[in-house]
Amino acid sequence: MKRKLLLPSLLLFTSSFVFAQDKVVDNIIKEANENSQLEKLAHELLDVVGPRLVGTQQMKQANDWVVKKYADWGISAKNEQWGQWRGWERGVTHVDLVSPRLRTLEATQLAWSPSTNGKAINAEAIILPESITDSVSFQKWLPAVKGKLVLIAHNQISGRPDKNWEEFATKDLFEKYKKEKAAALKSFNDNLAKTGLKAKDLALALENAGAAAIVINNWSQGFGVDKVFGANTKKIPTINLSVEDYGLVFRLAKHGSKPVLNVTSESKELGLVPTFNTLAELKSKQKPNEYVMLSAHLDSWDASAGATDNGSGTILMMETMRILKKFYPNPKRTILVGHWGSEEQGLNGSRAFVEDHPEIVKNLQALFNQDNGTGRVVNLAGQGFSNSEKFLTRWLAKVPDTIKNQIKTSFPGIPGAGGSDFASFVAVGAPGFSLSSTSWDYGTYTWHTNRDSYDKMVFEEIRNNAILAAIMVYMACEDPEKFTTERAELQINPRTGQKVTWPEQKKAIRKGGVD
Repeated sequence: MKRKLLLPSLLLFTSSFVFAQDKVVDNIIKEANENSQLEKLAHELLDVVGPRLVGTQQMKQANDWVVKKYADWGISAKNEQWGQWRGWERGVTHVDLVSPRLRTLEATQLAWSPSTNGKAINAEAIILPESITDSVSFQKWLPAVKGKLVLIAHNQISGRPDKNWEEFATKDLFEKYKKEKAAALKSFNDNLAKTGLKAKDLALALENAGAAAIVINNWSQGFGVDKVFGANTKKIPTINLSVEDYGLVFRLAKHGSKPVLNVTSESKELGLVPTFNTLAELKSKQKPNEYVMLSAHLDSWDASAGATDNGSGTILMMETMRILKKFYPNPKRTILVGHWGSEEQGLNGSRAFVEDHPEIVKNLQALFNQDNGTGRVVNLAGQGFSNSEKFLTRWLAKVPDTIKNQIKTSFPGIPGAGGSDFASFVAVGAPGFSLSSTSWDYGTYTWHTNRDSYDKMVFEEIRNNAILAAIMVYMACEDPEKFTTERAELQINPRTGQKVTWPEQKKAIRKGGVD
């Protein structure tokens, strides 16, 4: 009789399990769509806290804000120190052209730029000579920079993006423009090479020769956008002018008008400061020492708010944890989320976590990372793991078709060697996966630019990503099998003709921004 009753009992159990799964999935979808907290989170992080450069007070403010939000939702969270960084605080940047006419210029000091120390610089702007023959001739010219503002970047021949030229110019005119653009850039680079100095060394040489400030333009090839990174100077300010204003000052200097700029560029050095990852946890009672992780870097560059890089990934992971806490509070595996510091300087926060927590890394079921903009997830690769297709396909099974059918999968894929924090885990053979988004012109208009602000977020896309991430985490937790980390036979790289090798683990920089 027992053998006859076993099959109906098993069917009843299986049916109940599937029903329970479906109910959790339905609740996730309903909550994400009808009670989304994304806009509120984005406002608080991007508008109130703002940019999150490692070593700044705003970065620590962001760490603390994330901990508090998790606490408000009943989720355990903490800041965990992983190192130290050069502390720095951005102040006012204001630049006017005062001769031969008056114009307020669009200017931003670079991160970690030295300050004008409360006294504006009023000086002539000059350009590098366009006829440098060799390093000797450059050294002979060098004393001429004393007391001057020195423009050291390539001056674009057009501030219109190539897309604009392609749309409106004739075919012949567009081809002519592209050739002229390439020739101008080559001429500049050839001239620069004759100084015998690389960009960093050039800025320091000008500083040591008595220049008052360095002026650059790092145009992002789109209307109104520049990429703004860190300064190479140690004593004098480095400022970025917009492509339009840089071109104006460059032409005035080139044609003998001797432009004079008035520059205020304030900042404050804070010494070495502690740097943190922010971690949150939903602890499992069934398999507490097996882990499913969410992952996104919290830091950003600071010329804008760091919205799509990586505020979008940050609020996605926070929203996912909030939903899981509400509808899956007792996971079968422990759920962790890592909000990493100093990703922008070389994945330092996540690399430090991998070094510091081998007990988690070796018991990782999966990590899902998001870090390339506000768009819907459209790519998911197996990162070189032999059995990734079996597991990831199974975890995707409950994701709504409207989301799942837009995702291109690649198995077993090639292991990520860098680019974002999932690579820190892949390097040690742990299953880290990138939830890769569609572009929304990320590379040109928001990635590391002065326009990466709240208004660039596309919340409907992030809502879909929260549904995807929550279901993937839920399914990975529920999976009766542990992910197997056997590595696939890697392919030949068609560009190099060489066999792809597994990336090597790189150490975190634990003390950064100082010589």
